[in-house]
Amino acid sequence: MKIAVGLSGGVDSSVAALLLKQQGHEVVALFMQNWHDTTGTLHGDCGWKDDKTIAELVAKKLNIPFHFIDLSHEYRQRVVDYMFAEYERGRTPNPDVLCNREIKFDVFLKTALNLGVEAVATGHYARIAPVTGSAPPAYALLAGIDPNKDQSYFLCQLSQAQLEKSLFPIGHLLKPEVRQLAAEADLPTAGKKDSQGICFVGKIDLPVFLQQKLAARTGAIIEITPDFYENKPAGNSPEELCAPYSYYPHAGKKIGEHNGAHYYTIGQRKGLGIGGRMESLFVLATDVEKNILYAGEGKDHPGLLRKGLRIAAADVHWIRPGTEMAVGTSRRYLVRIRYRQPLQAATLYRYPGAMYIVFDERQRGITPGQFAAWYDGEELLGSGAIEN
Repeated sequence: MKIAVGLSGGVDSSVAALLLKQQGHEVVALFMQNWHDTTGTLHGDCGWKDDKTIAELVAKKLNIPFHFIDLSHEYRQRVVDYMFAEYERGRTPNPDVLCNREIKFDVFLKTALNLGVEAVATGHYARIAPVTGSAPPAYALLAGIDPNKDQSYFLCQLSQAQLEKSLFPIGHLLKPEVRQLAAEADLPTAGKKDSQGICFVGKIDLPVFLQQKLAARTGAIIEITPDFYENKPAGNSPEELCAPYSYYPHAGKKIGEHNGAHYYTIGQRKGLGIGGRMESLFVLATDVEKNILYAGEGKDHPGLLRKGLRIAAADVHWIRPGTEMAVGTSRRYLVRIRYRQPLQAATLYRYPGAMYIVFDERQRGITPGQFAAWYDGEELLGSGAIEN
């Protein structure tokens, strides 16, 4: 089979290419450049140039053709502009999930297929399994074997059409095994550290990055004390249990100022600029219309903990046909609301206008704009952007 590997300059994609080559496939390396601008990146990082050089060295070592493609226009349009729009609304997007859905497994995949390959492979720690007896063919997205590196969450928005043409050659391996294979093959990436930060952008100073389009605006930081939540009826229905806390300017006292509520996210600790506390201050909520930050002291502040969340019906995505929930039904699944969060037991309720997820235990930092993904065992069945 002729397969294009998205060679990123990291050890994972390098070993993915190595394994496919060893299996006898005709392997082609494709390196994507998705970002040019260094505004807001720490130290003016232009790491993609180094990554490209290393990826070329890996391709040379494996004796496979190397191609360079520039998808920066599509990346800005589909991922970065989406980020700006979400932060402007007071939501916190997950650009890595969007990058996979819109770039790696859409634009990049289509570009690769136009080169005459039959499938695209990446270095994700996840697995794809054909569903036995399914007509037409269907594919299950499974967690990677390595519990510390499982990246299925980042793939939670993929479709059947995307999975059909995708391969994850290292999904059955542990990270140390991947490193060992790279070292045994003397690949240039064997000892390279894993990349961090936003997909293809890197580590950023978020306010500086966002100021490209979102102007700074001075506003108040209001402290909410734990007694604010006393005697508030919790309710028993999914709608009541999943409702966010409602704050208003006179719910607490002003303790400082910020440069723009849209630069902050729920659960954020750094960047508030207020010291002299027994415990750290955390962002509890943002009001971008009034430009107010609500904050509370302590990592166990009740305002950081919620019982559930809501996903608009239009944003609910099911990966495999036949697994969808009918309106009026409920199911027990395991759910995570951020990468590497241990899976949490929850009940999903399917209503006409929304999906409600009620957790067995209160969850810290439920954040609008992030993705909730639900699993049945090791299979990731669906996901959706958190509305509130």
